[in-house]
Amino acid sequence: MTFAASVQDRFRGMPAGFSTYWPGFAVTAAVAVAAQFLSDHYGAPAMLMALLLGIAFHFLSEEGRCVAGIDFCAKHVLRIGVALLGMRISVDLLIGLGAGTILLLISALVATIGFGLLAAKLLGRGWRLALLTSGSVAICGASAAMAIAAVLPKNEFSERNLIFTVLSVTVLSTLAMIAYPIIAQTMGLDARATGIFFGGTIHDVAQVVGAGFSVSPEAGETATLVKLIRVTMLAPVVLVYSLSLRSVPQPEGEAGKRPPLLPGFVVAFLVFAALNSFGLVPELVAAAGMETSRWALLAGIVAVGMRTSLRRVLDVGGDAVALIVAETAFIALFILVGIHYLGHA
Repeated sequence: MTFAASVQDRFRGMPAGFSTYWPGFAVTAAVAVAAQFLSDHYGAPAMLMALLLGIAFHFLSEEGRCVAGIDFCAKHVLRIGVALLGMRISVDLLIGLGAGTILLLISALVATIGFGLLAAKLLGRGWRLALLTSGSVAICGASAAMAIAAVLPKNEFSERNLIFTVLSVTVLSTLAMIAYPIIAQTMGLDARATGIFFGGTIHDVAQVVGAGFSVSPEAGETATLVKLIRVTMLAPVVLVYSLSLRSVPQPEGEAGKRPPLLPGFVVAFLVFAALNSFGLVPELVAAAGMETSRWALLAGIVAVGMRTSLRRVLDVGGDAVALIVAETAFIALFILVGIHYLGHA
C-alpha cells in the first residue's frame, strides 16, 4: 500500500465532518507556513505574504474537496485569532499611558471614522466600504478589518472590499514603517512623542514594533503600548457598528443577513481582556494564546485570499484607493496635531 493510500484510509475512518474540512484546512495551514517562512527569511510582512499567496491559490476555493475547509478557516479560524487578541489587553495598559494620550487616541478613532464616511460620500463610494476602511485604519489594520467585516451586512462586494482593505492597510503599514521615522526625525519629536505617533497611526502591530524600535527602545516600547490601546478599542467599535447597523434600512437588492448583536468572538475578546486585567492568565498561557492568535489570523487571511479573485479586487477602483490613503493621512495628521497640543513634541 502506498503512503497516499494509507493516509486516505486513515481519514476515511475519521468523523464525516473532519473528512469534509481537513483538505482545505491542511492546504490553508501549508500556505500560512509558507507565508511565515517568506516573512522570516526575506523581511516581508507575513500578512501581506499570506494574502498574496492565498490569492494565487484562488482556484482551490472555486470547487473541489478544499472548499469547505477554506470557508471554515476564512470564517471561524479567523475569528478565533481576533478573539485571542484580548489576551494582550489589560487595565494596566490604560493606566500606564495617561488620560491625555488615551483621549487623543479615542478622538482620532472617532474623527477618522467620521472622515471616512464623509470622504466616501464625496467619492461616491458606499458606507460599507467607508466603515470597513476607516475602522481598520483607526484601530489595528487587518485584524480590525476582519472583525468589522463579520458584522457588516453582506452584499456582492463584501469579500472584495475586505480583501482590498486588508491588502491596502498592510502595504500602507509597510510604507509607514519606512517613512514615519524620517518624518519624526525631521519634526524633532522626542522618543515618547515618536512612540505615540507610530503607535497611534501605523495600522498593523508588527510594523509599529519595527518602526518604534528602529528609533530607540523607549520609542519602541511606547509605540507598542499605544498600539495595544488602539487594539482595545476593537470590541467597542464592533459593538457600536453592530448596534447601529441593526436599525439602518437596506436598499432593495442590498439587504444582507442581519449582523449579530454581539458576535461570539467579540464576547471572547472581552472575556480574555478581563481575565488578563485581573491577572488570571498565566504568562505561559498568554504567550501560547498570542502565538495561536498569530497563526489563526495568518491562516484566516490566507483563506480570505483564496476566496477572492484578483480580478475582482482590481475592480474596486482608484477612488477606493484614494479613500484609504486619505484616511491614513488624516489619522497621521490628527495624531501629530494632538501630540503638539499635549506638549510631547
